[in-house]
This record gives sequence, structure tokens and C-alpha cells, in this order.
Amino acid sequence: EQRSAFDHVTSGRGLGVVVGYAGTGKSAMLGVAREAWESAGYQVQGLALSGIAAENLEGGSGIGSRTIASLEHQWGQGRDLLTDKSILVIDEAGMIGTRQLERVIAEAEKRGAKVVLVGDPEQLQAIEAGAAFRGVAERHGSIEITDIRRQRENWQRTATRQLATERTGEALSAYQQHDAIHVAETREAARVDLIDRWDRQRQAEPDVSRIILTHTNDEVALLNQAARGRLRARQELGDDVTLQVEKGERDFAAGDRVMFGRNERSLGVKNGSLGRIESVTATRMAVMLDNGTAVAFDIKDYAAVDHGYAATIHKAQGMTVDRVHVLATPGLDRHAAYVALSRHRDGVDLHYGRDDFAAHDRLAATLSRERAKDMASDYAREPAIELSRAFAERRNIRDQHDTPAPKRNMFDGLRLRRSNPTPSLDPVAPPSPSKPVIAAHARAPELGDAVARHGRIVQTMRHAQSIGAPYTPEQRHELRTSRALLDSFAPQASQDLERAMARDLRLIGETAQGRTTAAIRAMQLEAEMRYNPALRADVFVQRWQALDRQRRLLLRDYEDTRANRVADRMMGMAKSLERDPQVESILRNRKVQLGLGNSAGASVGRELEQMIGRTRSRGLGIGM
Repeated sequence: EQRSAFDHVTSGRGLGVVVGYAGTGKSAMLGVAREAWESAGYQVQGLALSGIAAENLEGGSGIGSRTIASLEHQWGQGRDLLTDKSILVIDEAGMIGTRQLERVIAEAEKRGAKVVLVGDPEQLQAIEAGAAFRGVAERHGSIEITDIRRQRENWQRTATRQLATERTGEALSAYQQHDAIHVAETREAARVDLIDRWDRQRQAEPDVSRIILTHTNDEVALLNQAARGRLRARQELGDDVTLQVEKGERDFAAGDRVMFGRNERSLGVKNGSLGRIESVTATRMAVMLDNGTAVAFDIKDYAAVDHGYAATIHKAQGMTVDRVHVLATPGLDRHAAYVALSRHRDGVDLHYGRDDFAAHDRLAATLSRERAKDMASDYAREPAIELSRAFAERRNIRDQHDTPAPKRNMFDGLRLRRSNPTPSLDPVAPPSPSKPVIAAHARAPELGDAVARHGRIVQTMRHAQSIGAPYTPEQRHELRTSRALLDSFAPQASQDLERAMARDLRLIGETAQGRTTAAIRAMQLEAEMRYNPALRADVFVQRWQALDRQRRLLLRDYEDTRANRVADRMMGMAKSLERDPQVESILRNRKVQLGLGNSAGASVGRELEQMIGRTRSRGLGIGM
């Protein structure tokens, strides 16, 4: 595998893609490739989204590395420009959003440079939109490295492979059988147990590298405080010096572990670099970094430091240490669990409280949750989109950029009552038209203001949703008010706008910034769709056929999990016919196009549900 990956990235192709499980030696392979590239006269530049990932790439491969943002900044200043002798090696590429990766690849293509993408799409997902690395790997092909080397115990290597292949429950069972999962009555008690175990192991093996990992910054702060308290109690720290740093007031002392929070080239530190304080005063700090480099700086010049006993899992992707301690909380998913439980060489201990997870099966269910990001290209190009485009062109409505419907309506998550529920993206029963469909230029200034207002509250609430924050009463009130205002222009205008936003997420940002023309035209298209059952039937048939083709291809390739996601979408479409009797009636004459027989019997929706249920059950058995 290593040799195949080496041959792949050093070939004459302008793009190389390497997908490797956690701990498979990707950086070591890149180190050998670097020697080959440089001996052939190429200049190799390493890139990563985060500073610590760039540092790890440089340490593991010898490739001089920096963050993507810093290189893009240099390009903007006309410096460090690529040539046809440049090779960009982008590590942890799965964490990079679509737009940023597109910018980098476009610049490389323009300059004739080669790009090598390295990562694992099953680890932490991109913070920005899209799953670009997975999309590139699937479209252009990749070389895989699956031989795990990081863990020293064979059963732990097997567990990491299970984590990488969506079998989180099996991996957790293995760690439970080896007494590596510890439960307490509460999260607070679990935190105490974790620090006890960390402290005992630290004293028994003082030269072993270790890190504490959890999901949130608040938990990191509590764990840092508790860990530091143990060192203080054992008189392993010097005198405390209180400093005002970027995250607030902190006590530091000689002997403290610290983490750097911002890239600073003059110091040679990255966001996530770790070290031990050698000396500290009210104005200055000297630190020995874990890579053996000594740095010293004035706090007035650099204050992005904090205690470094614990870190978020996001900070840890790309990290390798001897021992890891994990505090599990409900915010985790299978991607974070995979990263947290694969950083170690010798061992990992996972702690949780019963107030968060009542039993082991609840822990396993939460840590197995799927939150992989989708790309529009995940879904087969639907002829329905061409139909909608032609329909839009006849009415001078903006093209929808080939954006298929997402797997579920993003507004479902708002869970706010309204007189008319937000429609799904599939056909629903239209109301009797008591008023005409909204005209694009009717009361244009007032309508534009109402659309912009709705865009702002939707953007605000989607942000809260993305970080797990509760909606405030003010946000809920504003959403209801803006919906009512839109509906004063035409019945269900707010639903039409939300459906348009769900089809083209860019409309949210545009309307929030006051650019409403495209959104108003898209609203008109959605309203026309509601009032035209024949058009809805055409869209239903063509979308169903496209999804069915995609599902069959996935089953053929033993991609059961993804095939079942598509089946779930098809099941939702079938159920939607219960709410749209007009389309149900039209589809009775088009059953063959849906893969059904012509015989009379149950409703079309019910027949489709039964068909998907049968084939889904058969699909679940493939490869198991």
C-alpha cells in the first residue's frame, strides 16, 4: 500500500489523492516522496487547515508546512506564487471546505503546479460547507492506505479499523472488554475519575506523552483546571503568575503544560502547538516546545496561550501521543469518536457519566451518529432539475445552479409551530388558490424588505442550530413575525421562500445581505410548483428514477450505508403522496415508470413504500 501510494503521488498526474485510515503512516510515505520530488528539482510546500496539522505534517514528513490561510494571504500580496515546479501537499484534506479547496486547486492549475491531497473523509468533517475531499476522491480516484501502524496492540489496530469503517459499536465493545471504558454516576464524577487515572499513569510513566480530549472548550477548561490542581498539590509547579491572556485571566507557573492558540511564524509556533513552561514573569514567558524548540516572548506581543493538559478533539486531528484520556459528552458523533480513539500508541481510556448516557448502548448509539457532510454531486443529476430550469426560464426566474434537494428540509430542525407546517422538498398537497401567486414586482420595496428580514432570522437560527445553541425567545418571536409578514403578501409565501432557500442555500446569505431579487423569483417558481400538479408529478417521477438508479449503483458496490440513506429519501417521497392526492391520482397512470406493475391495488405511495421496504431489507444483507 505504501509503495502504491508513493507511485501514485510521484506520477506525472497533476492531481494525486491518498485516502488513509488514522495511523497508517501517510506522513512517512510523504517523507519519501519529498526526497524524490526534491531530487527531481521540484519545490514542495505542505499545507493544512490548522496550524497544528501543518506542524504534524512537517514533523512527520520533513515537508515545510503552513496553513492554507497564510499561503492564500501571501498569494494575495503577490508573494510565494506557485510555478510549474511547485508541488502542494495538502494534509487532513477532509477538514477543508469546498470553496477553500477549490480556490487552492484553481490557483495550482493556473500556475501548472501539482496538488497532492491526503486525508481520511471519515475523520472530522469540514467546518465550512461541503465534503470536497471525499468528492474529489470519488470522482478522480484515489489510492488507499489501510494498514494501521500507530497502535502497538493488534486488537487496538482492529478497533481503529472498525472506527474507520462505521463500526463504532464494535470498537467500543472491544475497549469495554479490555477495561478501557469507565462509567460514573455523573459527568462531574467521570471528570474526577479521569483526572485520577491520568495522574496515576503520569506518575508511573513520567516520560510518556499524553493528552486529555473532549468535545467542548468549556469542558477543556474544567479538565485543565483539575489536572493543574493535581500538579499544584504535588508541588510540581513553580510560583503562580497571574496573566491576562486572550481567553481571560490565567495562572501560569514553571512546569505548566501550555498550548498555543495562534500561528506566529516569528516564534515558530502554530495554533495547537504544545510545550512546557520553563520560566514565567508578569510580562514574559519561556517555553520548551514538544518538538524540542525553545521559544520566549513578551505577553504584550503574544497572549494566545492557555493551559495544555486537555484539548478539544478538533485540535487533536493529526496528533499522535502514547496515551489518551477521553471524556465523552453528548455532542460527539462517529467522526469525533474515530479521531479521539485513534490518537494513541499504547492506550486510550474513555470516561462518561450516566447523566449523559444512561447505559453503554446509549453511549454507542451517540458515538455512532452519522454527520458526514453532503455534496450536491452525491446525488445523481435529476432530470427534474432540467424541467424546473426550463419552467423557470419561461418565467424569467433564476437558474437554481443544479442544486438538488438536500436529504431533509433544513427548516425541520427549527421545530417551531406554525399554522401551516413547512413543506418537505417533495410534493405536498396545494391549497385552493384564494389569492394569486405572488408577483415578483408587486409591492417590490416592501416585499424585498420582508424577504431580507426573513433571511436574517433564518441565518441567525441556522447558526445557533449548527453550534447546538438553544433558540432564544426573541429569535422564535422574530421568526413567527417575519413569516406572518411574508404571508401577508400571498398565502404560504414564507413556505415558498423557505423551500427555495432549502434548494439553494446561497439564497440565505444573499437575502440576509439585502440582495432579494433572486429569492423573490425563486419564491414565484415554488408557488407555481405548488399549483401545478402535473408538473409536480413530472418532478416526482424523474426524481424517483434518479434516486433509484443511484441506490442500485450503491448496492452493486456494497455501499450499504449510503444506499440505505437514499432508500430513506425515497421512502419519504412515497409517504409524501398521502398529502398530495392530485399527484397520487396522476401517478396511477405512470406506475411502470416508477418500477411498479400496472395492476390495481393499494395506493401508489403504499406500493412504493412496500417496494422500498423489501429491497432495503435485501440490501441490508449484502456483505454482512
